[in-house]
Amino acid sequence: MHGPASPGWLLVALCAATGAYCLLRMRSPVEEQRRTAGGEALMGFGMAAMAVPAAVVTPPRWAWLVCTAVFGAAALRALWTARGSWRHLHHLMGTVAMAYMAATMTAAPAPAHHAHGGTGVPALTGALLLYFTGYVLRSGVRLLPSAVAGGAAVRAVGPAGPARAAGPARAAGWGDRPELSQACRLSMGIAMLAMLVTL
Repeated sequence: MHGPASPGWLLVALCAATGAYCLLRMRSPVEEQRRTAGGEALMGFGMAAMAVPAAVVTPPRWAWLVCTAVFGAAALRALWTARGSWRHLHHLMGTVAMAYMAATMTAAPAPAHHAHGGTGVPALTGALLLYFTGYVLRSGVRLLPSAVAGGAAVRAVGPAGPARAAGPARAAGWGDRPELSQACRLSMGIAMLAMLVTL
């Protein structure tokens, strides 16, 4: 993507680290989580590749065509998955945004790869910016500690002490922790916003 080199490298590092964490989450015993983590790893590494500053590497047109095809196929898969559960709509929006950014870079003339803005469809770019802004704000709020949840936890303990779980206690691996996967999605949403702004 176009833009200053330093923020570009920060985006590369953030997206690559997120993609690597998502690969680790694919070791989860829960099939649904493995599938979701695989899609998020693809997004993370794809965003890292797209965020490399154009001053360092200017990808040829065929590389953008490959990205468009890969994320177009991922969008079709996400659309198929989303028909069964609305929770997969965010994955659909992410893959559509990635396919759109790659297609925009494919269609842009070579000098436009180094220019700022003006290469995308303003209405579509604006709609994606609104969606990801809302998603980032909502995800950030969900990561905040909740006083209600804390109060509920205190009430669950009760006067007799903490309730014991039936069976042996199994500690969740750090790859299965929901707050880490939510932070992963939040960081990818922020990176998506930063990339869309440069179109």
